[in-house]
Amino acid sequence: MIERGLQPDFSPAALAEVERSRLHGPAAPGAARDLRHLPWASIDNDDSLDLDQLSVATRLPGGAYKVLVAIADVGGLVGKGSAVDDHARANTTSVYTAAEIFPMLPEGLSNDLTSLADARDRGAVVVEMTVADDGSVTGAEHYPALVHNHAKLAYRSVAAWLDGDAETPAGVAAVSGLADSLRLQDEVAKKMRQLRYQNGALDLQTIEARPVFAADAITDLAREDKNSAKAIIEDLMIAANGATARFLAQRGVPSLRRIVRSPKRWDRIVEVAARYSESLPAGPGARALAQFLARRQAADPLRFPDLSLTIVKLLGSGEYAVESPGDEPAGHFGLAVRGYTHSTAPNRRFPDLVIQRLVKAALAGAPAPYTAGELAELAAHCTKQEDAANKVERQVAKSAAAMLFSSRIGARFEGIVTGAADKGTWVRVLDPPVEGRVVEGAAGLDVGDRTRVQLVRTDVERGFIDFRRVS
Repeated sequence: MIERGLQPDFSPAALAEVERSRLHGPAAPGAARDLRHLPWASIDNDDSLDLDQLSVATRLPGGAYKVLVAIADVGGLVGKGSAVDDHARANTTSVYTAAEIFPMLPEGLSNDLTSLADARDRGAVVVEMTVADDGSVTGAEHYPALVHNHAKLAYRSVAAWLDGDAETPAGVAAVSGLADSLRLQDEVAKKMRQLRYQNGALDLQTIEARPVFAADAITDLAREDKNSAKAIIEDLMIAANGATARFLAQRGVPSLRRIVRSPKRWDRIVEVAARYSESLPAGPGARALAQFLARRQAADPLRFPDLSLTIVKLLGSGEYAVESPGDEPAGHFGLAVRGYTHSTAPNRRFPDLVIQRLVKAALAGAPAPYTAGELAELAAHCTKQEDAANKVERQVAKSAAAMLFSSRIGARFEGIVTGAADKGTWVRVLDPPVEGRVVEGAAGLDVGDRTRVQLVRTDVERGFIDFRRVS
């Protein structure tokens, strides 16, 4: 982390600020609506305590929906220019490694005072959206509110229940109206998702692996799959982020946008599609790519994650940019949306905290807390630090994988090429999902190629896994 410009430790001044915050307790929202009676609930990983959002949904006459997303009021306790804010601004994100989590905010805040914690009253910024029967957001309102998390729920148990594979989770059954709200959230999220796909959003399914430890020894890499509960949160947050971008644009406030530019390696994506006897346009087209992916998922769901990984690598990464009043909204190629921001995770991402401060200032009729110049500097810095954090996470994940593979020298694996450049060629083996470098026989390989490799060497300290290509 230090080598990549990230700070693993909080300063004494930052920790002292947290202790002072403990004495005063959570921030009391000003001029807030009291919405504690609504059946709010969080859905996150089983062990997550840094809860950024709650959600609730009701049905409106005529087939429409009202969806509310409550976002933790982190700005109420973390002032701009404070020592805690300085640390958050330096790192810009929490860093989630296989060995340890390095939160953007001290845990006394992110896991407690600024978390929408279980069974606690908390201040929040609410995005209230009206959603039509076709999944389009037809109206939105932002306002401060007092909320209460009535149930801390987990992705897996909620998904199993929604899919009909398990009984109602105890936390759901214990709260009046919560089951109906969650089913409505699932219903409206599916309609939002379908509308995005019709507009060209990409439905990608990549494989994530989580190290499993027994004491200090890694024993496995557990596959983390998408499920219906994760999809609810993803879809509702995409909608809330879009609504917030539009709110700031309508108020004439310069702000950060999250963008994914048209892929530079579109020619390679066209070549990959041609392997499946599919034709894509000569120039980047999200809708054509989305339709190709949908056909491939239906035709070969087992290998679709491999194709998804190839496309992800060729699309390139997202970045932050500034949008000033009157600018043409920048696009997010993967989501097929224009005018999109990050706003729903202020405990974990600094751009979200910046956006929250801009929203609160606009609601109060106060001057924007950041100039366009400051935002431009932040956009570049946040993009750089996000990349640094991703590299740290990948490096530690590679060390975990190297530890697991250290006893399997000589083993052979089926794999898919995930990177090909002058600096090297990388391949991800299929089971377990581990990535390494092809150090022998890489000539002629390109992203998306399937190949067979043999494990020749590991280096746990540096996270190296070396393969040679075999016939």
